[in-house]
Amino acid sequence: MNFLRLSAIACIALLCSSNVRAQNIYKEDFLEFWEDYNANYAYFEGSGIDWNKAKEIYLPAIDTIKNNYQFTCLLEQVVNEFHNGHISLNTNYTTSNRIIPSGADVFAEKKGDLYYITDVRIASKAEKSGLKPGMEIVLFNGKPIDIQLQKFLPKSAISYTPVMYEYALNMLLAGTYDKKREFTIKENGALKTIYPDDFEVSATTDLLEYKILDGNIGYIKINNTLGDNNLITAFDKAFDILMQTKGIILDLTETPGGGNTTVARGIMGRFTDKELPYQKHVINEKEFGTVRSWVEYVTPRKTTYKNKVVIMVGHWTGSMGEGMAIGFDAMKRAKITGTKMAGLIGAIHTFSMKNIKIGYQIPIEKMYHVNGTPREDYLPQYFTKNSTETFTKALELIK
Repeated sequence: MNFLRLSAIACIALLCSSNVRAQNIYKEDFLEFWEDYNANYAYFEGSGIDWNKAKEIYLPAIDTIKNNYQFTCLLEQVVNEFHNGHISLNTNYTTSNRIIPSGADVFAEKKGDLYYITDVRIASKAEKSGLKPGMEIVLFNGKPIDIQLQKFLPKSAISYTPVMYEYALNMLLAGTYDKKREFTIKENGALKTIYPDDFEVSATTDLLEYKILDGNIGYIKINNTLGDNNLITAFDKAFDILMQTKGIILDLTETPGGGNTTVARGIMGRFTDKELPYQKHVINEKEFGTVRSWVEYVTPRKTTYKNKVVIMVGHWTGSMGEGMAIGFDAMKRAKITGTKMAGLIGAIHTFSMKNIKIGYQIPIEKMYHVNGTPREDYLPQYFTKNSTETFTKALELIK
């Protein structure tokens, strides 16, 4: 056997060995990912998915994975099993789908066999393009919607629920980062095509906005900054200016990214003169067969506002924004108006794979209104159909 042939055989053997090591790493990380959810995910019961079946479906695909990009794409498919915007990866590519609700600017629902826009995000590309509630979506990116939903519906489910369809539809309509969206809609019997991504919107860097409306009504809008502790100081500054108003409208309709409880308590603490419960946490400690449960309180902070308060919420009120809504309701300190909120489940903790280092979010704590209602099931007392209606209702309630 000559030297060249030996070298070729050695190279082939080395390549095969390298491929085997890569496959072992991806398999190891996938199993770690699966087990982390299996041990910690708080919402399997009643979810309609079979996590063991999901493992059977996706694990064999590891044998075809050749690089990190393909592995990430596979994990994105697995994440869709949970059909909730609170479960996501911290790694993505231009071909990745935008997450919801943060990456969405329309909210649509399946009604019978048809699909309708029921809400549009204020000051978004969708709104600027002319997309409106009530429009029927006939095609998306030139293709029937039914076929495209399959990518986002859970493969481990025996049957699909309305919640699964809602997630799949709105993930589809959020689109991917690398492709402009094309909506073919029907309005008043006529078809037309709208390209929302051809429009530009200006992103604000302000933590919040505030002003005094007619009738000496204060208005504060939180600009998706509930995770920034600097918001507390900014809120205090605005709040002190509005202390002499007849009422305050607190707008949480643009908080899809959630936040933290320090900021939430900092804001709510200006509306009470005594310590009050605002939300309940529950952790199922599966390993030990025990349950840990506690109620979180709001403590008064600085000067208390005594007059009327109305809270605005909507499809882009997520996670901590939802927690604040149920908190103000539990404290009996405000009237809550708006649509159904984002319905982001639980309090999330971040985990990471030991080899590829991809991070992922797991809701490990169930969150409840203090009256026992799951946070994701809470509906505003003064229910509206869309964002525009919500502001009109808030003005009516504050008078």
